[in-house]
Amino acid sequence: MTHTGAVATRCPADLAAAIRGATERHADWQQTAALVAEQLRLHLPGPWILTEQEREGSPDGYVCHTLHTEADGSFSVCALVWRPGQETPIHDHVTWCVVGVVQGAEYEELFALRDGERALESVGHAVNAPGQVSSFAPPGDIHRVRNHGREVAISLHVYGADISRLGSSVRRTYDLPVLAPSR
Repeated sequence: MTHTGAVATRCPADLAAAIRGATERHADWQQTAALVAEQLRLHLPGPWILTEQEREGSPDGYVCHTLHTEADGSFSVCALVWRPGQETPIHDHVTWCVVGVVQGAEYEELFALRDGERALESVGHAVNAPGQVSSFAPPGDIHRVRNHGREVAISLHVYGADISRLGSSVRRTYDLPVLAPSR
């Protein structure tokens, strides 16, 4: 994944203010993610939030454009651009996350640790289309995301951390066997 630098003016002011209001309620991570998701649904911008060149993505892997980092580090807003076939490794996060798809579709696979944390089990999947917003928070946030469509996919991600300082929202990646879903 390629990261681009933070530019605070790239995030619409109403979106940043709405997220700020949700995070200032000082709820737990699950509740904060749900509150931020409500605001992102109301203020989800279109792909125009990125320049035409940024919307093209990169042949080297998906790209993360940091659009805003809150001054106190309480949240960051990033736009991720995925060309067809690009995907993340299976991973979890350092904090809560809210995702809104603005173009294309993202296929998400959900996993849970099993067998004494020596294996993963597939526990679900979703296809997220434009306008759909989802949220999650650790623990229980192990997933892999990919663009399995034929067009570029773009999603807006709000993370409960200063991504410009951390460099990524990923806590760890998993290279474990994936078990068949239990019945």
